[in-house]
Amino acid sequence: MNWIDIGAVEDIPLRGARLLKTHAGCIAVFRTAEAEVFAASNSCPHKGGPLADGIVHGQKVTCPLHNWVFDLNTGEAQGADTGRIAVYPVQLENGRILVDLSAAEQRSAA
Repeated sequence: MNWIDIGAVEDIPLRGARLLKTHAGCIAVFRTAEAEVFAASNSCPHKGGPLADGIVHGQKVTCPLHNWVFDLNTGEAQGADTGRIAVYPVQLENGRILVDLSAAEQRSAA
C-alpha cells in the first residue's frame, strides 16, 4: 500500500469534504457526522458533478448536480440510479488522515 498523509482530520468539517489533487486525478476526502473519513473519486459518473461539493449524510454523498447518491464504503449508486465511483482505502492515525493512492496510480497507468 502507498499511504500518503494528507492532513489533520480537523481540517475537514463534519459532514464536509476536501479535494485532493493527485497526478491520477482529483479525489474527494469526506468526513461524516460521526467523524469517519472516506476517499472517493470526485467525479460523478452521471454528468461529472464535483462530489466534494455534494451533501454528506450518513456514509453517503449526494451529487450536487442531479442528486445521485453514492455509498462511500462501496462507491455504488443508491436507489434507482446505476453507476459507481472509485473508492480508496483511508485510515486515521494520531489525528492524521492517510489515503492509499495505489489504486488511483494503477488507473492512471492503464
